[in-house]
Amino acid sequence: MTSLHPHVPIMDDSKAALRGAPSYVWRAGQERRLQMILAAAEGRERGRVFVDGCGVGQYLARLAESAQLAVGLDIEWERTRAAYARHSRVVCGAGEKLPFGAASFDLVLSHEVLEHVADDRQTLAEIARVLAPGGRLVLFCPNRGYPFETHGIYWRGRYRFGNIPLVNYLPRRWRDRLAPHVRVYTTRDLARLLEGLPLRVVRRTVIFGAYDNIIARFPRLGRWLRAFLQGLEKTPLRALGLSHFWVIEKTSH
Repeated sequence: MTSLHPHVPIMDDSKAALRGAPSYVWRAGQERRLQMILAAAEGRERGRVFVDGCGVGQYLARLAESAQLAVGLDIEWERTRAAYARHSRVVCGAGEKLPFGAASFDLVLSHEVLEHVADDRQTLAEIARVLAPGGRLVLFCPNRGYPFETHGIYWRGRYRFGNIPLVNYLPRRWRDRLAPHVRVYTTRDLARLLEGLPLRVVRRTVIFGAYDNIIARFPRLGRWLRAFLQGLEKTPLRALGLSHFWVIEKTSH
């Protein structure tokens, strides 16, 4: 995957398009994912923790509650300032060149960030470098099988925000012309990115969202939709889910 479609010009400089929109409100969806992170960490959350692409620091602040050391990094200066208000160890920088030594962390969280970086392979290589042997990466990133592109599209040179249906089902070159600002991954895409890195996959699956926005407007319908779709995670239809959820461990060599 590597470079983020440099052949397609981006006419709009919206940070929501380029970097995604961070979570400012802690709701059921964030709490569910936090519990998944903690379960995947298997005690590593009590050691040295790094949130790569921490946004405004929501997950960082909660992981810091039990960590020996917790550090966040984000490429957007304004977001690092907001994260600093929640936790004092925050760095402004790029995931492709982390300002940390080798084997610095026991747990790394990359939450819906990989799709936005300039070079996803290099970002994963840097995560592998800063993980201690036996340390784990918890990775969430968009699933190409999801029926909607949640990051909006570019149409006739203008960015159009929203959940756009069926874009991710188009041939990749067409899909990437509509959404040059964000990647989307198949299981095979992610496996290829990990090839040659000192990492092994402990667990991989696909999950649906929590649909908190729908619940806020239509509580009964939204709760039914959440229960129904999250129930599909136990079936082959999880392939249509919103996000990949991978737990990846650093090997000893």
